Amino acid sequence: MRGRSLLDSRLLCGAAGVAGLFCVAELAGRTGLIDPVVFPLASTIAGRAAALAADGEFLADVASTLGAWAAGLLLTVLVAVPAGFALGTLPRVEAALRPILEFLRPIPSVALIPLALLLFSDRFEMKIAVIVYAASWPVLINTMYGLKDVDPVAKETLRSFGFGPLAVLWRVSLPSTAPFIATGVRLAAAVALILAVSAELLAGGASGIGTFIIEAGSSPDALEYIVAATIWAGAIGVLSNLLFTLVERRLFHWHLARTEGAR
Repeated sequence: MRGRSLLDSRLLCGAAGVAGLFCVAELAGRTGLIDPVVFPLASTIAGRAAALAADGEFLADVASTLGAWAAGLLLTVLVAVPAGFALGTLPRVEAALRPILEFLRPIPSVALIPLALLLFSDRFEMKIAVIVYAASWPVLINTMYGLKDVDPVAKETLRSFGFGPLAVLWRVSLPSTAPFIATGVRLAAAVALILAVSAELLAGGASGIGTFIIEAGSSPDALEYIVAATIWAGAIGVLSNLLFTLVERRLFHWHLARTEGAR
């Protein structure tokens, strides 16, 4: 109950912040502090964003981006979670691969898009590839971190009753690591959306929010369309994060209570 009231409070504060920013931006345009010719009024952009919500072409582009986002995120979980368990439970494997991981992790994912274009002729497959590469890191690292938080006494207790490594992994390690994996997936969802739109912006394609933004650049009201589409991309990111947060709190409320108790 306390966690839900805290979430509601944060939502209210966030809504107040957005409303305040809108008012300041509108006031800056109305008073001439920002030239409306250079940058449209906030109310104009809001109206354009509302119009896009009923635009079938734009909605199709949104669906295309979300399709790549969902497929990439699902593949990320299927790859990164088992990899995290392997690295977290096999110290020798983790020690052997850590130099490679530390080399790959800092490489900007957007910088790999030209390479992905050369490797994948299909634009959808290219988007999936860069999404999986970028989004795997938070899931992988959180899975490994979660394994270190598993109670060693619980594992030893099961071993003393004759349970094998797989049984211990399934009955103790996986349930204890699940909240950390959920946090990693939530973080990966935001990364996946960023890479999906970025790939569309840099590589083009038949559809997608990024493609819509590129094509909007040649329209008479280019800036209005570009900013409105960007706002929708941000709104989708906020909504997906909120959804994952609610699911995370619903499924792992016991972990949240334990964390708050430790504080």
